[in-house]
Amino acid sequence: MHSEISIDVDAPAELVFGLAHDVERWSALLPHYARSHLEDTDGWGRPIMEFVARRPLVPILGIGLPVVWWSRTWNEPESLRLRFEHIGGATRGMDVTWRIEPREDGGGCRVTISHEFSPRMPGFARFVDRFFTRPIAGRTLTTFKALAEAVHGVDTSARPSTPNHTT
Repeated sequence: MHSEISIDVDAPAELVFGLAHDVERWSALLPHYARSHLEDTDGWGRPIMEFVARRPLVPILGIGLPVVWWSRTWNEPESLRLRFEHIGGATRGMDVTWRIEPREDGGGCRVTISHEFSPRMPGFARFVDRFFTRPIAGRTLTTFKALAEAVHGVDTSARPSTPNHTT
């Protein structure tokens, strides 16, 4: 099964990639991620990460269901892509690609997360997509959008100048 989720971000594609590519920091940047821990590296030096995210159940009360998976991860800076190969957990075998592309109008970028998942159990991919993948990926995109737009919107010319202390 193939599914995609996208968001437009009013910030440069390179900035979004810069924020998102360091997956070890995700639990510090994304409030719905409880853990993004480097478990190991593969034979090519690519990180094998353990991720724990909370899928909201009763958002108003802050109650969520923890979702755990392991992914081999890598990024492709020249094409602004992030890649995840799920190697453990209920989504084992899922292939995930983030595409971060400048918009044609020159006003920011579009971030698309593509999921390819073909488990053996009929209907399981649709269930996972509807109740886990989309809610978690949607929150992830929304949070990176807010972070990138906040960073991009910072006016560095408004910084207070350093006082000149001369005696």
